[in-house]
Amino acid sequence: MTARLSGKVAVVTAAAAGIGRAIAERLAREGASVHATDREPGARYEAAGISVATLDVTDGAAVTALAAAIGPVDILVNAAGIVPHGSVLEATEAEWDRTFDINVKGMHRMVQAFLPGMLERAEAQQSSGSIINIASCASSLKGIPNRYVYGATKGAVLGLTKAVAVDFVARRIRCNAICPGPVRTPSWSGRVEAFATALGSVEQALDVYLSRQPMGRVGEADEIAALAAYLAADESAFMTGGIIPIDGGLSL
Repeated sequence: MTARLSGKVAVVTAAAAGIGRAIAERLAREGASVHATDREPGARYEAAGISVATLDVTDGAAVTALAAAIGPVDILVNAAGIVPHGSVLEATEAEWDRTFDINVKGMHRMVQAFLPGMLERAEAQQSSGSIINIASCASSLKGIPNRYVYGATKGAVLGLTKAVAVDFVARRIRCNAICPGPVRTPSWSGRVEAFATALGSVEQALDVYLSRQPMGRVGEADEIAALAAYLAADESAFMTGGIIPIDGGLSL
């Protein structure tokens, strides 16, 4: 592992498990000082250089307080999100509001709170700051069955990403979105188990999931983390506003 993020400070949301955890550990292994946040922290990380903080991204006051406590950072990874199931016919107002509050407004709160410090740090160090938003191929990239509310939120995330990128491209701040397909995480495993209950077996549920995957498999969290590390590093300094699928060809 290189030390290409040595001296950089990062914040990662939803870092207790899944993609967020994999990213936090990868950034730390690359040399960054990482603040790993989650509503229910408790993960025991395998990488050094990670501090843990409790954070609910729907709590604007808590987000603002955390940004003040941590100070300026170089890297912000917005990984918090939920995945409700169903079409427009099953969607409720409460589910719509809650999902947008976490998946979209949560990112908005984090960017708004941490961006001033990122601008300050980038100017002082003559370096670039990197905001990395975890979106999804289920968005404006592709319609996925029974992901009505989720796809709407992730489409909004792509718009948010582009807006931040264009507003701050001349001020040393980059903003890119990673769009995973299905990734083997505790959240994904829970959805498989729920689907298995309806179909009768885990094997049948997996067959349905894998039948949609051109590569015949789902992704691994470490594969997403590797892309996040590249976007966080100076190697990607000429890249902003990117909407990057990493989905085994699902969005082709």
